Amino acid sequence: MAYWLFKTEPDTFSIDTLKQQKVSCWEGVRNYQARNMMRDDIKLGDQVLIYHSSCKDVGVVGIAEVVREAYPDHFQFDPEGPYFDPKSDPDNPRWIMVDIEYRRHLRLVSLKRMKANPALAEMPLVKRGSRLSIMPVTDGQWQEILQMTGQFK
Repeated sequence: MAYWLFKTEPDTFSIDTLKQQKVSCWEGVRNYQARNMMRDDIKLGDQVLIYHSSCKDVGVVGIAEVVREAYPDHFQFDPEGPYFDPKSDPDNPRWIMVDIEYRRHLRLVSLKRMKANPALAEMPLVKRGSRLSIMPVTDGQWQEILQMTGQFK
């Protein structure tokens, strides 16, 4: 099992939305590096930190689990949709997605607190210039973030 952090803008899709839907596809990833991680590295049962970005309270807000591995993102073929890619071929899709299932809300662990924590100094999220919407999290970083919520001993 591996650990991941998925960024989302809560005005578009929040941890509350995921809880309501129970299971959701993680569509719309249009960065090759993030796509490659979803395609090659993210596996069934992997754990995901849900991270709210571009909002008042930026940070980790919940946990999900991968319940379906990579498959073609059908939104790339919808000419009316925001994720349409006219260069993607249905016989060789350019973009993929995974499905995640809600596990639980967490007390917010803000980006500011994560940046101030020396145990998270090597986490891609806290490094300058890291803009990926999907990034790996080490076991130690996962445990540290859970400890920072004050919910786990």
